[in-house]
Amino acid sequence: MYAIVDIAGQQFKVEKDQYLYVNRLHDDEGANIEFDNVLLADDNGTVTLGTPQIEGAKVAAKVLSHLKGDKVIVFKKKRRKGYRKKNGHRQLYSKIQITDITI
Repeated sequence: MYAIVDIAGQQFKVEKDQYLYVNRLHDDEGANIEFDNVLLADDNGTVTLGTPQIEGAKVAAKVLSHLKGDKVIVFKKKRRKGYRKKNGHRQLYSKIQITDITI
């Protein structure tokens, strides 16, 4: 059984007991959360497609930790002008575990 769910503006294919890294959620570590924006669900070959969401379907998850991703270097340069700009960025993520999928 799997489902395609919209989490924090991105779509993920999720299964039970799967770990995901999603954009930072506002919930505390250890909190149980539910996502009700389920777009598609497959239950052993029976596919249910939402228009745009499946009514009553929920995906339950648990927030395990909050962390930062790898550093991304942004470097801008214009040749022969003496313009060089270096900037770094680390994206904030939340690690979640999918605990249950209900249709």
